[in-house]
Amino acid sequence: MAFKLGILGLGTVGCGTVQLLTDSDGRHPLLEEIEIYRVGVRSLDKPREVKLPKGVVTTDLEAIVTDPEIDIVVEVMGGLEPARELMLKAIRNGKHVVTANKAAISRFGEELYTAANQAGVYVMLEASVGGGIPVIQPLKQSLSVNKIQAVTGIINGTTNYILTRMQDEGSSFDDVLADAQKLGYAEADPTADVEGLDAADKISILASIAFDGGVNREDVYCEGIRQISKTDIEYAQKLGFVIKLLAIAKKVNQSSLSVRVHPTLVPSEHPLASIHGVNNAIFVEGEPIGEVMFFGPGAGAGATASAVSSDILNLVSQLISLPESNSENSKYKISNLDPLLASFHQEYSQLAPSEELVTRFYARFLTKDQPGVIGKLGTCFGKHGVSLESVVQTGFQEKLAEIVVVTHDVSEGSFHQALEEIGTLEAIDSIPSLLRVL
Repeated sequence: MAFKLGILGLGTVGCGTVQLLTDSDGRHPLLEEIEIYRVGVRSLDKPREVKLPKGVVTTDLEAIVTDPEIDIVVEVMGGLEPARELMLKAIRNGKHVVTANKAAISRFGEELYTAANQAGVYVMLEASVGGGIPVIQPLKQSLSVNKIQAVTGIINGTTNYILTRMQDEGSSFDDVLADAQKLGYAEADPTADVEGLDAADKISILASIAFDGGVNREDVYCEGIRQISKTDIEYAQKLGFVIKLLAIAKKVNQSSLSVRVHPTLVPSEHPLASIHGVNNAIFVEGEPIGEVMFFGPGAGAGATASAVSSDILNLVSQLISLPESNSENSKYKISNLDPLLASFHQEYSQLAPSEELVTRFYARFLTKDQPGVIGKLGTCFGKHGVSLESVVQTGFQEKLAEIVVVTHDVSEGSFHQALEEIGTLEAIDSIPSLLRVL
């Protein structure tokens, strides 16, 4: 008996998924148990890379999610609506859902999971983070016995491509962004990528799984890479760092987490420092496992289709193992859901206030060329409990002295209090750069 799929969307990921599912030679034999029954699109006339039998493609998306013949709905259309409502209708009609939609999951995950658990079906989301990199299921299954301490990721390929080229070529942000848009690595409107919004969606999902509690997406601190300059990349290299846009979810104490996205100076010897171009990587720290890293292509038709299809095969393996009397329309009793595959939130995680977070900082100051400026900086920092790891006067810029400091660990609150006082010093012209250090 073939298990019938209804696919919502036939763009890059949808076409990649259809191509993979219809090319079963040399792949897992469970692919033979899958039938692409309906595919929903907005326009029938748009040219596409795949050809499907007559009658399979339709513009009636609602008919797909309510069709009693369909076992699994695959949502690869993206966006918040109507994707959210279509997934909810599919769930209410007893269908399992596979999605690559990080925006919808990060905002409406609890609603979708609750509906799925009540209906006795699964919501599978491996493709929502990291493209083809398997990380969702490893966090749910292989690493589930670990006490996770931190998940740190480079999970946006566009920004990693831009920063890599800025580092390798000494190019400006604007020049590399323009090239990335021409090459198709960046959207015409790159806001979601370069402002860190896409990475914030993804780290919200990873944090909710790693720390077994929902994360309110609106509470995730988010800072992009537009302000990163060639100057800072050069200074970072001289100090033994590379600059990456990191998404970080970290346990602060027993009751709270830090979940944030921002450009970060990463020590050159750290595994994440070697992740270049459009690649992604997720670095997980836990007990007793220690440190593990998942690395690979973070986007693209083939990579994302791999993750989507792996979720479909996981579902088929569940369906095929049930007694035939229980598998009609893919409906389960809720007690039969595999707890290592199902998604749920017991409660929401509490996020620590930003001023309480402890990290290292890099700051670049432009100062008037006066004696004793470094001493005045040191005095202000010391007054607020900020210990300096290094202070370097690097040269002059438009008749102003340039001073770079790197701190030891300090609370964000104390550091910003020190900066506020430093900003009032007559010798300080400006503070053009402020970055965190891993």
